[in-house]
Amino acid sequence: MKTIGLLGGMSWESTTNYYKAINEGVKAELGGFHSAKIAMFSVDFAEIAALQHSGDWQQAATILSQAANAVESAGADCLLICTNTMHKVADDVASSVSIPLIHIADATAAELNKDDRRVVGLLGTAFTMEQSFYKERLEANGIKVIVPNGVQRKLVHDIIYRELVQGDIQVSSRQDYLEVIADLREMGAEAIILGCTEIAMLINENVTTIPLYDTTKIHSQAAVRFALNKS
Repeated sequence: MKTIGLLGGMSWESTTNYYKAINEGVKAELGGFHSAKIAMFSVDFAEIAALQHSGDWQQAATILSQAANAVESAGADCLLICTNTMHKVADDVASSVSIPLIHIADATAAELNKDDRRVVGLLGTAFTMEQSFYKERLEANGIKVIVPNGVQRKLVHDIIYRELVQGDIQVSSRQDYLEVIADLREMGAEAIILGCTEIAMLINENVTTIPLYDTTKIHSQAAVRFALNKS
């Protein structure tokens, strides 16, 4: 079994879901007492969030690249950035290490293509919904991406940073998200990408009938396949 490298803490609430999903995936494949081999560096999210909102992506890339080097030095055979938004600096991080980076958008695109989803709604931070680094990766795989309108994007973003990264789950916010999802469906979305690793804490298949693509779960599954040579 190969060792999975994680860059976590962005937020730690969703990183715990990565750890759980990866270990559950290994156990499902191997059974018994098997668990995943993981090397993780968990950053201080307050520092990263401040850099995001000030637009200092270069310093954020430097911090994550240093953390990635630490993960590689700890024996990791691959690297996952445990957040959608920070894939904005994925190329910088990937170039700082010699191990492969498993890109969250590529893993998600593979699942969408497997299910023949051609038009999808994207929920995430404002950075992920509004900037090109994530959407273009999906579009390069033949997937049309629809995002909410400006007012809704702010609502989705604010709920992530004010509530979800703190582990605060509000029924009213779930209803807000469901209304946004309904509008995306009206715009032609065949499925919804939960393009922030915290969103699955709020929205799941029990509260909506449209297919959901949980990027935390998808990313974790891709890591398990790599670790067990099933990719």
